[in-house]
Amino acid sequence: MADEIDGLLGIDQQKHAGWHADSIAVRGYEGIDARTGSISYPLYQSATFAHPAWGQSTGYCYSRCGNPTRLELENTIALLEGGKKAMAFSSGMAAITTLLKLLRAGDHVLVSDDLYGGTYRLFSNIYTQYGLEFDYVDLTDPDVLAASFKPNTRLVFLETPTNPTMKVADVAAVGEAAHAHGAVFAVDNTFLTMYFQKPFELGGDVVIYSGTKYLCGHNDVLSGFLILRDNTLLEPLFNATMSEGNQLDPFDSWLMLRSLKTLGVRLRQQERNAKRIAEALKANPHVTDVFYVGDPDHQNYELSKRQTTGFGAMISFKTDTHERALAVLERTKLILFAESLGGTESLVTYPLVQTHGSIPKPMLDKLGIDDRLLRLSVGIEDIDDLLADLEQALA
Repeated sequence: MADEIDGLLGIDQQKHAGWHADSIAVRGYEGIDARTGSISYPLYQSATFAHPAWGQSTGYCYSRCGNPTRLELENTIALLEGGKKAMAFSSGMAAITTLLKLLRAGDHVLVSDDLYGGTYRLFSNIYTQYGLEFDYVDLTDPDVLAASFKPNTRLVFLETPTNPTMKVADVAAVGEAAHAHGAVFAVDNTFLTMYFQKPFELGGDVVIYSGTKYLCGHNDVLSGFLILRDNTLLEPLFNATMSEGNQLDPFDSWLMLRSLKTLGVRLRQQERNAKRIAEALKANPHVTDVFYVGDPDHQNYELSKRQTTGFGAMISFKTDTHERALAVLERTKLILFAESLGGTESLVTYPLVQTHGSIPKPMLDKLGIDDRLLRLSVGIEDIDDLLADLEQALA
């Protein structure tokens, strides 16, 4: 294992010191190919690598172990996040699955009660079979959080903002509580990305992404990431992914490097659009509730301002009737009725049936995920066109 990890132990966090996120995203960690000067980092579409001689290595042997294109992506992500090491996976769910390999039968996990349905399904339908215990609690409530720890709590898993009701937890407070009980603190940062929120600065040990979403931004790559604050957890996680083979392939790694170059440009435009849309939805007579963390009326607005540098572009809202919610899905023309989020195209989703279909009804009822709730991922289209599309769809 030591030989396989050698050379992959982490990044120089001072590389490109003083550069802002936009510059790092455009240039990348190494940035250019040292041999040719290519400004597009090369795609190493190779499964295996030749050794110069016995006992000698180029640093690579087999792409499941390490691939230059994937390593450049991982190092760029780690540098942007402010972590020591990133690991790229074939999906966000593959990343979460690998994280769970830190646990053993009998371990207890505290999880956000409002979270992506696929994560709930993975935890409750799959990993309970292996002896793990999961409790879904309101991590935004300090009293509930304090009362939920057990002697065997080993992991706290936080989504913030939550999916789909956009609750916001005090990340630093949750991290402090997790560490006081000897638990690893993992933050799913998919909705805001490192561009708007830095969980490591708030006490996170591991940051998780569905890279398919904002980091990709073009709805054409499935990917996931684990980023580690330091190398403490690297060996067991690297051993797990080496054994299971769920890493991101070279071509998708290359596409992700290309996507990252426009991360800041996309997020700024998406957030500008989202603020306008949230205002319009609040003023619409057929909308009863709007959930957007950038709305000054959001219950956690001041907390978001303290711990983030932006609000992102995810909005959930409720229509006045079930029939109108379904009509919106049918009537939108520019906005697409499709699952996923974070891309340049605006997408509307019906959480009750789509993203949260695996959640038990009592839990859905508690969270307010009902047949009137829609989730909107705001894209980069012209804002006037988006507003007009929503207005006619809600009429």
